[in-house]
Amino acid sequence: MEDTEDFVGPGPHSGDDDVFKEPMRKRRRSLDQRFRAFPPVEQSAFKEYEKLESRTRRVLSNTYQKLIQSVFLDDSIPNGVKYLINRLLALIEKPSLDPIYIGLFGSTGAGKSSLINAIIQQAMFLPVSGESICTSCIVQVSSGCCEQYEAKIHLLSDQEWKEELKNLTKLLHRTEDLGEEVDTWDRDDAVEEAIWKLQMFYGNGAERKSYEELLRAKPKGKIPTSRIITLKAEEAEELSVKLDPYIRTQRRDLAGEPTETQIWPLIKHVEVTLPRSELIPEGVVLVDIPGTGDFNSKRDEMWKKTIDKCSVIWVISDIERISGGRAHEDLLNESIKACQRGFCRDIALVVTKTDKLHLPEYLRYQAGLQAISSQREAVLERNDLIKLQRSRILKEKLKRKLPTDSKVLKTSDLVYTVSAQEYWQPALLTEEETEIPRLRGYIRKRLLDKKKRMVTKYVTEAFGLLLLTDSFNCMEHLPNEYLHMSGLRRFVEEKIQLLEKAIDQCFSHIEQPLQEGVRNARTSYRRILGACLVRSRGNQGFHQTLKAVCLKNGIYASRTLARIDLNEAITQPIYDQIDPVFGGIFRAGKPTGSTLLPHIEAFKHTLQEKMMEMGVRNGWKYDSYKKSFLIQEISAILGGLEDYIFRKKRKIYESLTTSVQNDLKPCYEEAAQITGKKACERMKDVIRRGVDRQVAEGMFERAQERMQHQFQQLKVFYIHCLNSSWASWGERNVKSEYKEMEKLHRSLREVAENAVLRRGMQDFLLKMSPSKAVPHKE
Repeated sequence: MEDTEDFVGPGPHSGDDDVFKEPMRKRRRSLDQRFRAFPPVEQSAFKEYEKLESRTRRVLSNTYQKLIQSVFLDDSIPNGVKYLINRLLALIEKPSLDPIYIGLFGSTGAGKSSLINAIIQQAMFLPVSGESICTSCIVQVSSGCCEQYEAKIHLLSDQEWKEELKNLTKLLHRTEDLGEEVDTWDRDDAVEEAIWKLQMFYGNGAERKSYEELLRAKPKGKIPTSRIITLKAEEAEELSVKLDPYIRTQRRDLAGEPTETQIWPLIKHVEVTLPRSELIPEGVVLVDIPGTGDFNSKRDEMWKKTIDKCSVIWVISDIERISGGRAHEDLLNESIKACQRGFCRDIALVVTKTDKLHLPEYLRYQAGLQAISSQREAVLERNDLIKLQRSRILKEKLKRKLPTDSKVLKTSDLVYTVSAQEYWQPALLTEEETEIPRLRGYIRKRLLDKKKRMVTKYVTEAFGLLLLTDSFNCMEHLPNEYLHMSGLRRFVEEKIQLLEKAIDQCFSHIEQPLQEGVRNARTSYRRILGACLVRSRGNQGFHQTLKAVCLKNGIYASRTLARIDLNEAITQPIYDQIDPVFGGIFRAGKPTGSTLLPHIEAFKHTLQEKMMEMGVRNGWKYDSYKKSFLIQEISAILGGLEDYIFRKKRKIYESLTTSVQNDLKPCYEEAAQITGKKACERMKDVIRRGVDRQVAEGMFERAQERMQHQFQQLKVFYIHCLNSSWASWGERNVKSEYKEMEKLHRSLREVAENAVLRRGMQDFLLKMSPSKAVPHKE
């Protein structure tokens, strides 16, 4: 075909083609700009995959048009043709590449924003300010095809703000009902933030108004009806100035008045898009994630979902806070949970501000090690020691929570030691030694690996679909086709039944850890709950935080204090028991009794081998294309179901805390209504008695049953989808597209010759080469 010739190599052009030369040059320049973030070798690999994907989409579009034209005037469309049309359309509309989300997860002042600024080569793009809170919400930074710098500020909906407003006023008016004056110094973080939000949004005195009064009050700032504010600028510095008031934590002026952006309390999250970057490739999203969540339910839900959708999490920690801090441990624990319930496959610890070192103190405590003659040598030695020590500690922690064959346990780069300060103003370290370039290289590698997997899967799936359509011309040669397919269906039904038993066996491995965890939870919940309800200053100020906890059904997220989650705390003994098993169920690897995905993979290979066997035994000379299509289609069906499994596992994992939270909701609501003297102790008593009562009535056992029920629902849905996935096929001649697709499929081998991509592609090409999968017609 003409498209194929254009792909394989340039042909002669007539004079009439000159009119197209300039647009073609522009398209090529545009294409080249997309790869500016990659060095030459990686650029070449990425371009080859882009070409393969582009040509594949064109072939699919041609095939789709032929099928549509063939059935346009038909009164009834055969089911097989409907199926093909839907499959083709789904492949054509399939996104080129889902973004890779890299979450930078850290406490206040850890240096998340400074690190993003260094990676994108914009020194003060996101606000930075030492130890104070700067970035006040989730901020996503990516590069794209836009010519300008652009930011979209997403605001809470009217209903979401009303929900938060109701909780803020309940929290503040609880203080007025104490019957005694509360000193300003006794105000805790929850009350201070509530006052500040209302004053910022409605003006001074808003904190003394009721919920109904505030609903009638006019906000100080202008709120767009779309609930999205869009900012654009030609230069990064210009956008940074415009964006700063929206994402920097707002302060008061000397008179105590709120300054700058009055709608700041409404901001949910911010998306920033840079023009195509020479440093960060398109398709990567860097996410600045605050460390503790948010008091607002929607923002807090988004905080957790954002963590869960990250395939990579970098836990950001200041060099001076790396040892012994509770906040650091909480961040690590939350990141590991993201591996259990979300899409995270890689965790690394990024230690920031590693240029900081007091040389006399360091030399005093490093006596006996090799002689150090300079600040630079000391910093490099200290950084190497940090890597060794923290890698060992992190790996041990991961081993306790994750399966032993988890990919993250095998990586050699668990810890990075970076310095944004030295990157911008080198005094001690070279650019490479700041490790900013290493992080960029890591980002590029992740994107290139994902692109390789995506295109390989896409071309293979498209090729299989074309194999089927080409077989429609041979139907008259297949008098025994339905007999063959009937036998295959019986075989498939038997294998599905065996798979169902294997899934039951796999899920049964969670039962014993669940039971042990429930026993541990029953014996330890009072101690854990008591620790959660005690503060070092006693009840001074804590009654307001406890009020906030009860208003949010056991959860309180502050911008400055550690996150409080009573439901999670008292179920932690159960998670301690089930975590390794739960992670094992959803991991890839060799088939064992407790792993789900390898059983599914084994099921797929069994079906594929059966089809090959039937083809040889029955001499499917003309049905070889259908056989090859079925092999590809099985991979497509099961691949889609695997995506569903990964989405579902979050709900299963959180079912324990969700169950406990639902059971304890009445006691939280009762405690939240308490006012008057000694309210804090009375609230604690209500919570303790409520938990005791629910535990006595089987709260932990119900949580266990609900998790097991979630597993059962997953199995039932999965098996139902398998049983309903076998469809018939229609008719249409698309031989020319099949031949084009065959060439594209073989082109994968040429791309794989690149040294960067050779690993992993060789096995694929041996199995999926068209010359092996599809015998040529005689």
